[in-house]
Amino acid sequence: MFDTTPRPEVDVHSKAEEAGLVSEELSESTPLLPNARPRTNWAKVTLAVTLVVAYYAALPFVWRYLDRGDAEGTIYAVCTRDADGVYTVDAQNTATQCVVVRDEVVADTGSLDFVQSTYGDIHVHFAPEGATILPGMTESHMHTLLHGNYRMLPLEEAKNISAAVALVRSYILSDPDVYNNNSKVIEGFGWDSTIWPEKRWPTAADLDADDLVRGRQVVLRSKDAHSYWVSGKTMEVNAPFPDEVEGGKIVRDEDGSPVGVFVDNAQNLIAYPAYTDEDLLKKFSYTANDALSFGITTVHDAKLDPKEIDFFHRQALAGNLKVRVYGMHFFDEDEGYFGNTSKPAIGAGNGFWAQRSVKIVADGSLRSRSSCLYEDYSDEAGNRGFMRVPAQVLEEVIPAFLRDGWQVNVHGIGDRANGYVVSALEKALAGVNVTAARPRIEHAQIMTDEDIERLGKLGVIASIQPTHVTDDMWYAQDRLGPKRVEGLYAFRKIMDAGSRITLGSDSPVETMNPIAGIYAAITRLTADGRSPHGSGGWFPEQRLTRLEALRGYTIDAAYAAFTEDRLGSLERGKRADYVVLSQDLMNVPVEEILKTKVLATAIDGKVVYGAL
Repeated sequence: MFDTTPRPEVDVHSKAEEAGLVSEELSESTPLLPNARPRTNWAKVTLAVTLVVAYYAALPFVWRYLDRGDAEGTIYAVCTRDADGVYTVDAQNTATQCVVVRDEVVADTGSLDFVQSTYGDIHVHFAPEGATILPGMTESHMHTLLHGNYRMLPLEEAKNISAAVALVRSYILSDPDVYNNNSKVIEGFGWDSTIWPEKRWPTAADLDADDLVRGRQVVLRSKDAHSYWVSGKTMEVNAPFPDEVEGGKIVRDEDGSPVGVFVDNAQNLIAYPAYTDEDLLKKFSYTANDALSFGITTVHDAKLDPKEIDFFHRQALAGNLKVRVYGMHFFDEDEGYFGNTSKPAIGAGNGFWAQRSVKIVADGSLRSRSSCLYEDYSDEAGNRGFMRVPAQVLEEVIPAFLRDGWQVNVHGIGDRANGYVVSALEKALAGVNVTAARPRIEHAQIMTDEDIERLGKLGVIASIQPTHVTDDMWYAQDRLGPKRVEGLYAFRKIMDAGSRITLGSDSPVETMNPIAGIYAAITRLTADGRSPHGSGGWFPEQRLTRLEALRGYTIDAAYAAFTEDRLGSLERGKRADYVVLSQDLMNVPVEEILKTKVLATAIDGKVVYGAL
């Protein structure tokens, strides 16, 4: 099916060397002539000694000069009032007081006394009383452009179908470019039929009932990003539709006619609008600004097509990316294998863009009842979901991508799908350096104990989203039943089995705020302290510790993107990405965690949100 001809073996880790910090040692390399004896030039020695003495005598003045503004050559320190308010997240999880920044990198860390005695008259920025400093955080699984769609038309606010239609109408009225252009495709994100009182799928007729919406192309993506709800005009433009879609579903009425909802692979039947760079930059600007306000300095985009990849690469080279982006190239089975025809991009735009991974979507979602299960859904007899990529294809393409130097990241939700994914990885990783390859399983939502153990033994990274727990826990048992639901979001089992974790949100499915993610990971409660199991949390034995959650958003997230040598912790020589928080979320009472505010976010030593 795919060209998987063996090629020369590639060390994946060797491709992880990004442009960035390069240390060059300069030395005299010209040898003496044969039999020649070196002669001392006392004039040169005297001059050298004089220059050295002058240099050290002038050092305080040099520091004062270098400390001016944000010009190149700047050096400063940012310190907390407490002696241990800086969480470096190094191998020893060291807590200290200050971070010294020179140019774009961390020059040092230590106590205030150490910094002042070592660096002389250095300018020190003191964080407010009680504030703490962390490495810049990473959002390990999100969809940057869909987040822009959500921010422009946030359908999650709609509590019923008519309210969702009203939001579409309001959006049209609020944007003159949309209002005056009937051909403009209207996009939105976040509708959630699981909370609507109608207890049915929305339809094109619901949208067309509004006179302002009728006749326009509307494409609205569901909260789990696995279903499109479209207008009659959109159906007209994209018709005719096939009777069946492998790995997808066209929702139909009693007469067999499409109603306007397309699930999983059936979404491919709806053509994307042609986006300009201006369109995409508008969407991404929402994401970047929101990320910085949450203390996020790096985002992993979990599904990009070739045109979007080209867009990000060009914007990185032009210096237009406000946050670092690690992109995953979506594998479309219909387009075929691309691992031997595409090349990874690493460290473009001064380290703001990298694309060295492939994203394979194995199955659907729990919310849409399209995740692939071993047994029927408890609330829909006869439905076990489906695979979007057959198990056979997984076993063909995963080893091929690994061989051609790509990180492989596989979306796995249902227990059957995850079983297929683990089996394919097990075969593909035989004899492979897992540390060099670093494959990831995205979500790892419903897994049997046996598959969790196999995943851990393989050393595969588990990319998980804690806030999914506090959202899905309200309907999960209805979908899975009381026994099978115990394998849903079993974070503690996954870690104890040996898997390294990286944390994210799947934004815009959930908020990208890592503070909310840490809270959800350690409590398994809603913001107001509720769960189906009471105030102790939903399956509380699966909670993570605060330190595990912090590392999942920092150094372990950097490891998952091959950047742990320059990002993810506040250590000498790494990029000076850091965040200043209003309080110590590692020690404040649990009920106070969500009150934590971001006071400042810095990338490459420059404050890009808030202020010091």
